[in-house]
Amino acid sequence: MRAARLVLGLSLCIWSSGCGGDDDPPADGGRGDAAAPNARVPEDAGADGGSPLDGGPMRDLSVRSAITRVQPMTGIVLWESSWNGDPIKRSDAVSLEYAYVAPDSIVTARETYDWSGFDAFLDRIASREHQAIVRFYYTYPGRETTVPAYIKALPDYEETVGTSEGRRTVFPDWRHAELQRFHLELFERFAARYDRDPRIAFLQVGFGLWAEYHIYDGPRTLGEQFPSKAFQTTFLRHLASQLTELHWSVSIDAASSMYSPFAEDAELRALRFGLFDDSFMHEGHGGYNESSWRFFDHERRVERSPHGGELSYYTAYDQEHALDVEGIHGRTYEALSARFGITYMIGNDQPNHQSVERIRDAGLANGYKLEVLAFRASETHAEVDVRNFGIAPLYYDAWVAVDGVRANESLRGLLPGQTRTYAVAAGGASPTLTIECDRLVAGQRIEFRADL
Repeated sequence: MRAARLVLGLSLCIWSSGCGGDDDPPADGGRGDAAAPNARVPEDAGADGGSPLDGGPMRDLSVRSAITRVQPMTGIVLWESSWNGDPIKRSDAVSLEYAYVAPDSIVTARETYDWSGFDAFLDRIASREHQAIVRFYYTYPGRETTVPAYIKALPDYEETVGTSEGRRTVFPDWRHAELQRFHLELFERFAARYDRDPRIAFLQVGFGLWAEYHIYDGPRTLGEQFPSKAFQTTFLRHLASQLTELHWSVSIDAASSMYSPFAEDAELRALRFGLFDDSFMHEGHGGYNESSWRFFDHERRVERSPHGGELSYYTAYDQEHALDVEGIHGRTYEALSARFGITYMIGNDQPNHQSVERIRDAGLANGYKLEVLAFRASETHAEVDVRNFGIAPLYYDAWVAVDGVRANESLRGLLPGQTRTYAVAAGGASPTLTIECDRLVAGQRIEFRADL
């Protein structure tokens, strides 16, 4: 997709760090006060309704709770390097921060990794009670590649210098076996260390400009400046085998049969990955973008993998008005988000154009939202009816909990509009109802709506 990117007062978020040789996993799993109470539920309406369990008859209990902030792992996303002196960066209007990650900032010698700078970056985000979305990249218009220096020094490794967006741009040499080997190893090491790390909400992957699965401007021979379809297939299958918990996504531009192997490989399309759309809300979104979403069967894919993207940079107008309450180009942000089940959307320029309250409201329209419809308890057991009134599922495990005792089934995968009853082996006269999730950082909590 041609994406004429206008940088509108935007400080680029290219994360980098020093290099070394420490590849040990972090000692701190990063889990915080994920089970902070959302509601106190006293009730003595004492009756005898419900089904009898070991602890006697079930009683209806009162619950009053509200969703007061953008929920974890959802909403409008700011770049990690931007707005750090602004109150919005620590506000409850955002829960996610984004950054590109340069491989050569982690690796400078073969099989030599230093994740300390990357961990510090994740810690900065977590200190603001936010989680990270990261994307490793090699090619950026106007820049050298981020291929590790040891590979660039090999005598038979030859990068291509070209022009992209009117700027001198260098492209990796995907013919080289060591770059291919390293790319597989990089994500294997990453997965071993961060698959279950709550500081990272989502991973985006791809190739080409910004790793967005295209080189619309510049040299783009498959197998040279862009990896061959055979290697892409190897990588995607490898990544899927390495990540068991962390959700990863590819650009909708991977629908292109010119660039990717997806069109000719149904088994590859069946892998568990989400989608991101880097020109959301632009005027022509109903054409190319929507057909690319349909190619990946987005309506079914969203049931198991998160969808996101970035507000369009096609024009300055797009950035200035994408979140206008009345909408642009005949649609509102809320309506287009609902159409594609959007969980998150990068909108780093939005504090220049919208109030914190509007950014919060837009973010609250994304992802999951939970409502407790009924709460029944005996002396020893409880049942909780929960409905998802959001536009996407919750993609990580979370549990209804009564006095800290978790239900026997996770909230993960509860679809929009779906209601499910959760049984909990705890009860009593005045129990406390919460939502617990181990994929949160300190200070985060999953809230729910209830008025019983």
